Amino acid sequence: MKRHILLFLLLIFSFGYSQLADNQLDSLVKRAIQKFDVPGISLGIIENGKIIYAKGHGVRSINNQKPMNENTLVGIASNSKGFTCFAIGMLVDEGKINWDDKVRTYIPEFKMYDPFVSEEFTIRDLVTHRSGLSLGAGDLMFFPEGNDMSIDELIQGVSHLKPESSFRSKFRYNNNLYNIAGEVIRRVSGLEWAEFIEKRILEPVGMKNSKGSYHRVTDRSNIIEAHAPVNGKIQQIPHDWSQLADAAGGIVSNITDMLIWADFLMKGAVTKDGKQLLSDKQMHELWTLQTPIPIAKNNPYNSRFYGYGLGWFLSDVAGTLEVQHSGGLIGTVTKFTLLPDKQIGIVILTNQQSGAAFSAINNAIKDSYLGFENRDWIKRYGDRMDEYFADVNTKKASIFEKAIQFQAKGIFNDSKNMIGDYSDAWLGDILITEKDKSLWINFKNQPQLIGELIPYNSTTYIAKWTNRSFDADAFLLFNFDENGKATGFNMKPISDITDFSFDFVDLDVKRKKD
Repeated sequence: MKRHILLFLLLIFSFGYSQLADNQLDSLVKRAIQKFDVPGISLGIIENGKIIYAKGHGVRSINNQKPMNENTLVGIASNSKGFTCFAIGMLVDEGKINWDDKVRTYIPEFKMYDPFVSEEFTIRDLVTHRSGLSLGAGDLMFFPEGNDMSIDELIQGVSHLKPESSFRSKFRYNNNLYNIAGEVIRRVSGLEWAEFIEKRILEPVGMKNSKGSYHRVTDRSNIIEAHAPVNGKIQQIPHDWSQLADAAGGIVSNITDMLIWADFLMKGAVTKDGKQLLSDKQMHELWTLQTPIPIAKNNPYNSRFYGYGLGWFLSDVAGTLEVQHSGGLIGTVTKFTLLPDKQIGIVILTNQQSGAAFSAINNAIKDSYLGFENRDWIKRYGDRMDEYFADVNTKKASIFEKAIQFQAKGIFNDSKNMIGDYSDAWLGDILITEKDKSLWINFKNQPQLIGELIPYNSTTYIAKWTNRSFDADAFLLFNFDENGKATGFNMKPISDITDFSFDFVDLDVKRKKD
């Protein structure tokens, strides 16, 4: 879930070579590593059941410099969503649930903000991003790692999230509803989500090295470390994932296993020993469009439709079906693409959060199969990213310069007016304190969100997080009573580079009564 707003847009609007030889693929990946400053990338391609490329490049960690290879484990993040929907399809095949069953049939306490929506909400709605909630609504309940909220608290928290649009009217990507889908699987099957995925899918498919959650990986001798830009320089950062969100993005895998998954899906969910794990009807359902997404008329693959199925993005590219998803955590992003009609699968796993890197590689390989001439996607995305980051950095510098200019005027609210205990209905308690003549903010249920509050104007502060890898500094917009005492605040990121899972915009923070 990394889930950078920039990355998200690249995933949805991604924009070549005759079929590439190994040396061309080697060169392609190495160029991407250099251009986008990614320590390690592993790439796999399967065609008609035959693995034609599976190789790691670069290093799995800039600290230990151990090489990345085809067996290096990576958190595949939101590529896990396809497994969640596959699991639901298995339960449908067994007659235990139906896609259009109401969620409250299995989770009676489930509620959305609107009572009508609560009663009408189906299992299908949980996994098709059409809830009416905003992009990434409520993700702070599990992101970044370190909170101790339970699935029961998450379900209760979702009921306080105000809709952005009407029910089933727009595509807005949401992780928490997948987490609730995972709870449906647990209540129906009696197995924890990760246990179900491992026993019912990973093991029979033959994905021997994959686990349903980072926390279930016992052998970490060949696993990546996460990396992110910190003050303009790539640094190794702590791995980020919460078990609470396994159903949305918890699986850990490698190129070798993900190519097995690709082949298995394109062969109609039939394992190598001939066992069919999902009926033809349910496989068809997974890859049937559920939520349409607008697409530009002049797009790079002459696509005529685009949208979301059940755990998958679906489109036509140059006249053939594309089934794909991507995933992102803080410090790593991944891409999984199928061209089922051509029996081609492409898997890209990385240990840095550059969506441009995997998009450039993926598009170049797709182009080689679809008949496009070399469009040099690395240069295209590289130029675009250079321009984008220059603009972002200029705007952020301007915001902090305005803060310095305001502070130079010496006009401050009395800090006592802001200090106190606050709370948000879905995220919980937030504390504002004073230390060394500066205000600080601390989220009880998100202990990594600790930051200094920098005055920006008479009613607004900037939360500058101590963890600089987040790149998610945010405005606090205070409300005051007639005596000048803060009654609460709202938040929004200072830059659109902020990962959308830093869901500050849905917070409505109120001062707790003394």
